[in-house]
Amino acid sequence: MKRYILMLLLLASAAVHAQDQYWQQQLDYTINVALDPQNQTLKGNEIIDYKNNSTSTLDFIWFHIWPNAYKQESTALFQQLKNDASRKEKLNNFTYGQIDGLNFSSNGKALVTEAHPNPQYIDIIKVKLEKPLKPGESVSIATDFIVKLPNYFSRSGFADGEYMVTQWYPKPAVFDKDGWHEFPYLDMGEFYSEYANYKVNITLPSSYIVGATGVLQNADELAQYKSIGAKNTSNRGDKPALYVPKNPNGKKTLSYVMNNVPDFAWFADQNFVIQYDTIKLASGRSVDAFTYYHNKKKSLWVNSIDYVKDAVKHYSNWIGEYEYPVVQAIEGPKNNASGGMEYPTITLITSPDAKPETLDAVITHEVGHNWFMSMLGSNERIHAWQDEGMNSYFQFRYEAEKYKSNSIFGDAIPAKVKELPLDQFQGALYNALAQGIPMEMAIEQPSDQFKNSDDYSTASYLKAALWMYSLEAAIGRDQVDAGFKAYFQKWKNKHPSPTDMKESFEKATGKGLTKFFELLNQTASFK
Repeated sequence: MKRYILMLLLLASAAVHAQDQYWQQQLDYTINVALDPQNQTLKGNEIIDYKNNSTSTLDFIWFHIWPNAYKQESTALFQQLKNDASRKEKLNNFTYGQIDGLNFSSNGKALVTEAHPNPQYIDIIKVKLEKPLKPGESVSIATDFIVKLPNYFSRSGFADGEYMVTQWYPKPAVFDKDGWHEFPYLDMGEFYSEYANYKVNITLPSSYIVGATGVLQNADELAQYKSIGAKNTSNRGDKPALYVPKNPNGKKTLSYVMNNVPDFAWFADQNFVIQYDTIKLASGRSVDAFTYYHNKKKSLWVNSIDYVKDAVKHYSNWIGEYEYPVVQAIEGPKNNASGGMEYPTITLITSPDAKPETLDAVITHEVGHNWFMSMLGSNERIHAWQDEGMNSYFQFRYEAEKYKSNSIFGDAIPAKVKELPLDQFQGALYNALAQGIPMEMAIEQPSDQFKNSDDYSTASYLKAALWMYSLEAAIGRDQVDAGFKAYFQKWKNKHPSPTDMKESFEKATGKGLTKFFELLNQTASFK
């Protein structure tokens, strides 16, 4: 009898261990795309090699075809914008977008597709596989696509001669231990993406300057960007060195490669000024840094390369070293003041020039998403705070150390507060934040369940940063930093949940944090 009981215990132990084994899917993209500026369209094709590392057999794959979110006013995107008073002004002047020409196939055979059962979700499609994809097996899926870009009112589109090409290619949804995470594109609410390797070839008129996820493979073009950029970093006057295309009236194809990132985005304009420098990290590694901004007099962007470098150095020291070979920031359309939007190795900044520390703060926040979004790939749609709140916590630390400022309070910080020692300065600001801004919503809720964008921003950015600062006040900054470093080392390039974050912090600090993490569900304000 004892022998049988022992066997049952061993089997139960093995089953639990098997359930605890972490896995994630592996994707490899090869994408070819051409921009037609006259018709504001993209024409392309892609091949995706999809490896099933899960313990389940897959009969289908959900795909995001997010350009269709812009297709008609019945989509989840338009409905969200119409129902949010602070965002519906984006629809005062817009053009539609969409994706067409899809013809999914595998091994030369057409694959059957199905629409999502929710009629608002026309930006999601089910692709049925030719045969079941067993654990450990791979499948290659190909499709053509044609994208009609909208004007720029929600992340992707065109404005003022500039192209923001984001959420643009057919993309498998995440499949993890909780199942499929297919969801529609929203303006308020970000993403959750599989890590993948990308090879992307972009064809467009030769006069355009491009910034994209990853490393540019065209040696001549890259050398020109670096040469011009280095000159503009050294000489920051109103007469910058400008890019001169070798064939002004022709076309070019630029190739980019990036491995182990959750997304790919690219941006193009004929009027970019380029800055370039390198960042030397503590390990001795060197990272290429670029900024791209509009050619206008007295632009605050002449110091943008310094802001990018400072952001990477600070976050690397606080959390863990920046792992990518390049980091970039791009100035967005002049008629947009939304702040910014991040993608792996590159971020778009759409905050208008105000003063240097404001631009620095926005760039630092968006560059910081290379940690909280890209290298730590949490589910932003469900746990926005894990991305935005933790990033805001470090942004506020950066602003305090560098400027004795905070972008939430702006010029309202009294001179006497600025004279305080750094720790007291931050304590005073967080106390004012807790006392002065109503925070009657829980931090931990899906983005699409917040009543409006004000509640979303307050909970996911401010209340979450305050939550983390309250831990710093209780156990000390060194302990918090140890927690973040342990979290980063264990979960970088993976999909950590709040429980995973909690366990990393508990192990690093030696403290039980169950009650602290329960505060994420508290609806009342807290100090």
